[in-house]
Amino acid sequence: MKNNLMMKSFLSICLAVAFLALSGCSDKNATSLTRWVDPYIGTGGHGHTFLGVAAPFGALQLGPTNINKGWDWCSGYHYSDSVLIGFSHLHLNGTGCCDSGDLLFMPYIGEMRKIAGTQENPTSGYGSHYSHDREKAQVGYYSVVLDDYDILVELTATERVGYHRYTFPKEPGGKQLMIDLKNGYGDDRTLESFIEQTDEYTVSGYRFSTGWSKGVQQIYFTAKFSLPISVILLNDTTEVSGKSLKAQGVKANVRFADDVKDVQVKVGISPVSIENAAQNIVSEIPEWNFEQVVAQTTDSWEKELSKVVVETNDTVAKRIFYTGMYHAFLQPVLFNDVNNDYRGADRQVYSNAPFKNYTVFSLWDTYRAAHPLYTILQPERVSDFVKSMLAIFDQKGCLPVWHLYGSDTYEMIGIQSVPVIADAILKGYNTFNYEQAYNAMEQSMLSDYKGLNFVRENEYIPADKEGESVAKGLEYALADWSVAQVAKKLGKEDDYRLFMERAGYYRHYWDPSVRFFRGKNADGSWREGFNPFRSEHRADDYCEGNAWQYAWLVPHDVEGLIKLMGGEEAFVQKLDSLFVLNESMGEKASGDISGLIGQYAHGNEPGHHITYLYTLAGQQWKTAEKVRYILKNMYSDQPDGLQGNEDCGQMSSWYIFSALGFYPVVPAGGDYILGSPLFDKAEISLPEGKSFKIVALNNIPENNYIQSAKLNGKPYEKAWISHEDIMQGGVLELTMGNAPEKSFGVKKQELLYTKSEIQ
Repeated sequence: MKNNLMMKSFLSICLAVAFLALSGCSDKNATSLTRWVDPYIGTGGHGHTFLGVAAPFGALQLGPTNINKGWDWCSGYHYSDSVLIGFSHLHLNGTGCCDSGDLLFMPYIGEMRKIAGTQENPTSGYGSHYSHDREKAQVGYYSVVLDDYDILVELTATERVGYHRYTFPKEPGGKQLMIDLKNGYGDDRTLESFIEQTDEYTVSGYRFSTGWSKGVQQIYFTAKFSLPISVILLNDTTEVSGKSLKAQGVKANVRFADDVKDVQVKVGISPVSIENAAQNIVSEIPEWNFEQVVAQTTDSWEKELSKVVVETNDTVAKRIFYTGMYHAFLQPVLFNDVNNDYRGADRQVYSNAPFKNYTVFSLWDTYRAAHPLYTILQPERVSDFVKSMLAIFDQKGCLPVWHLYGSDTYEMIGIQSVPVIADAILKGYNTFNYEQAYNAMEQSMLSDYKGLNFVRENEYIPADKEGESVAKGLEYALADWSVAQVAKKLGKEDDYRLFMERAGYYRHYWDPSVRFFRGKNADGSWREGFNPFRSEHRADDYCEGNAWQYAWLVPHDVEGLIKLMGGEEAFVQKLDSLFVLNESMGEKASGDISGLIGQYAHGNEPGHHITYLYTLAGQQWKTAEKVRYILKNMYSDQPDGLQGNEDCGQMSSWYIFSALGFYPVVPAGGDYILGSPLFDKAEISLPEGKSFKIVALNNIPENNYIQSAKLNGKPYEKAWISHEDIMQGGVLELTMGNAPEKSFGVKKQELLYTKSEIQ
């Protein structure tokens, strides 16, 4: 192909004009919240965030795909890269493992190419170089120029339909598109694929695959083009005659007329059928109007972001905050069609379901803050999240662990859908059956899943019988406490006593001689070779952490933990030590243990509640100090602005809560510990036209400490606030200062917001 410099210049101008037209210079855009979202945040470093376009909680995540080069490419894209091999319709956001990458579309020019190409020579296939100078990413719109072909690619999406627009150079000849069903991303591999050309404008098919999630993932699609096409079918690299092909590695090379300049294609997806995928297109994007879809999707994001309006002169913090909301609201994702059909965890089709089915539940991460955040900012979705989990239980006999596109990865530890469901019940969400939900929680926690048989029989998980025994034991104790609280609410006194007893089993892992939780063998002896600093990734008694980091994972019984450590003074001294000890964790430590302050690891989820524990020992000012430091130093508005994986919204949810001024130490139950609000004012929109405002007086950068508080105009001495108080609406007024007010929030009856009932 002739590399025409004038054409490159022309396309650059077109891209700039298109971006300005789509982003707009209107008064509306000047006041919009979507302009504060920077989708590049987290695409560098180890953030693993998704770049591309998606509707809020949409089934489809359409975006650019690099050649996979390892862990930092888990989302399909990394900011450091310069080669694209296509635009896939499913991506994960911030995970630590690779999967999906389904339905890759890649326009190119020249002779037909049958492979993707290489990093060193992308045009040995259909790959291309690109640069950030000619790439734009914003809410509802993504575009990039493929440098080796001078093709402008623009993308937008609705909940279930991706919309592509390609602008080819004027020169005639060789204008093509590869549709690759053979290759997924990372661990994902095709089991069976099918494609057919149904008319001169349409191709349809499916892709069945497996990968990180070992079950079969099924995605069906229909792609409708704006102009006539001709199609050559390929079994990997072998051309096959005919209009349809079923094989393990199907590809379809689509050819356009030589004089074509503009091509549009709408791609509907479905977990159920090709027909449903086509119906999704008819329902969601009936017209050929790219700008209209961009505007609609942008408006849908504006609606979600406007649930919290902040006032601040700190533009960096504002950018991080609204990008965090964007990342938190990318998942869980819809896993149904417009007619409410979905494919269950048993692979059966459920027609016209009475709820919206969701998937992509990264629960070991998101139960800590993301799901509690949804109970405030996404109350209309919470019940459907729970109903989706209960449907999985009905179909598979166990609640989800890490559910991905119809099957479970069973990745990480615990069954942390349990505290998520418990939280919804304890907060009064009543549009699902409580007895059904309780039965699912109870049966899951009484199962033999990953060491629970030992909990039931021995009260602890032996380190010589089960890996990651301490981490599992602590997570199960929290989940048991959650079940107990629901049992109490439902009047199940015997069950309440049983699960409260189990909630105290965390004590079995406490070795007073070393003052840490550590592995205990089946014969009652302690695991030898204990070193509280050392960590061996997924091969020791913890899970992506060491004994220092897991010393605090008893959020449901902090009073009991304080007693184990010898009282408040000893507890605080140990907390202080956590943040200053810089000993090595060893060469085999997990890469997820990042964002270190001493041994505290903000880049990994098990420690996200730790800074707030100072408050429960009577020193709220130390919570404020640490929280404000993390807000300012562990997040930025750059591509490497996250200290660890985004993990499906959890890393951002910590920031959102903490910037507002409070955090859910206990993930179930509805109480939030006060920290140090970052904004002068924040207003949360609530159902029934209510709102809750957090006002920080004297909120200059150096004023990190709460001096006093008022709730609805009355003095407020508590260092926590309840979910009920927030959802009723009102005003929390916090007066800030540059020195600790050590008397704030120290009275016992006001401090112990969930006084332990664990005996």
